[in-house]
Amino acid sequence: MNAFIRWVWGYVRSNPKKLIAMAIAVMVAAVMLFDDYGLWRRVSMEAENRRLLEIQSDAERRMVENELRIRNAGNPDSVEKAARERYNFRREGERLYIIKK
Repeated sequence: MNAFIRWVWGYVRSNPKKLIAMAIAVMVAAVMLFDDYGLWRRVSMEAENRRLLEIQSDAERRMVENELRIRNAGNPDSVEKAARERYNFRREGERLYIIKK
């Protein structure tokens, strides 16, 4: 252990500029990776952005579907279709088969 410490101290004394440059490079790399605007944070923000864009596109798709339903709400055929599907209504003389999932 003592020999290793002597070797390290000898290396530091013989190459101080190289040691300082290496220490600065390590600190810059650490800051680039783990700072508030570092690479690690950037990757997590990109993943969150993709997830939020998927949620947004799904919400927009549902809005378009709902707008179409609202436009067709006054149409008597669509009212009858909704009543048949949702409330199991039927016409006279018609058989109704209910299939549960």
